Amino acid sequence: MPMTVGTGIPTDMALIPEKARQIERLGYDSVSVGETSHNPFLPLVLVAEHTQRLHFGSSVAIAFPRVPHISANIAWDLSKYSGGRFVLGLGTQVKGHNERRFSVPWAPPGPHLRDYINCMRAIWDSWQNGTKPNYEGEYYQYKLTSPFFNPGPIEHPDIPVIVSAVNPFNARLAGEVADGIAIHGFSTFKYIREVLIPAVHEGARRAGKDVSKVHVRGGGFIVTAKTEAEVRAAKERSRRQISFYASTRSYSNVMKLHGWADEAAQLHRLSIEGKWDDMVGLITDDMMEEFCVIGTWDELPSK
Repeated sequence: MPMTVGTGIPTDMALIPEKARQIERLGYDSVSVGETSHNPFLPLVLVAEHTQRLHFGSSVAIAFPRVPHISANIAWDLSKYSGGRFVLGLGTQVKGHNERRFSVPWAPPGPHLRDYINCMRAIWDSWQNGTKPNYEGEYYQYKLTSPFFNPGPIEHPDIPVIVSAVNPFNARLAGEVADGIAIHGFSTFKYIREVLIPAVHEGARRAGKDVSKVHVRGGGFIVTAKTEAEVRAAKERSRRQISFYASTRSYSNVMKLHGWADEAAQLHRLSIEGKWDDMVGLITDDMMEEFCVIGTWDELPSK
């Protein structure tokens, strides 16, 4: 696929109209919003309203707290309103957050997400083509509707679905059943080359897809600013964020690939104890070089 350039956007609703217009004027191809402390979809309504060509979507929306029908409805409406510019990015999050933050039961996330996407596409097919609801998977079903609940066909029904992945199973799933992968920021260049991309290609080949048609988005951190002092400050902010990600046991494969299993275990212990500040010092400059592209605006192109 041709390379495109995207960026994030602040979630402050009051700032989005002007910021979205600015991003479009600067020539970006796309903009995305994650799901951390705010709903990822509400800001995108404003992006759709205040831009003309910019593609936009959720960099990752947490799938399982929303049943497939809810996500299908949101994506359908945003695609219709924007003239087909919306991309639905989905992720699973980890067991603890699903159970203890979102209050939803946990099941093996890869098969669960596969069923989720397949069910959602069955719903879209029903709305677009009048297909009788007859989907039954391991976790989800769609067997009932009526004209009252059917939003009807739209001009751009083939809504791209991107799967956020850190581990190989979901990377294979992204290649197999989705339109692409959103590589997690907590990914080193080595991990992307040796683990994630081969897994995406394996999934695509399993589904009989042309691997060149599978979209690959993101991965790693860009640490940049105008001056060296500002870069140093940005680097420390990224170091803190990386220490948080590295403490997550579900992401430990990234650390293990580089021989950092002991550091990952120590970071996890500190996170359980709530010692967030102590964690930062365990992320060395050598680690930062693996996770980040670092430099001033003038230096960045050569990196």
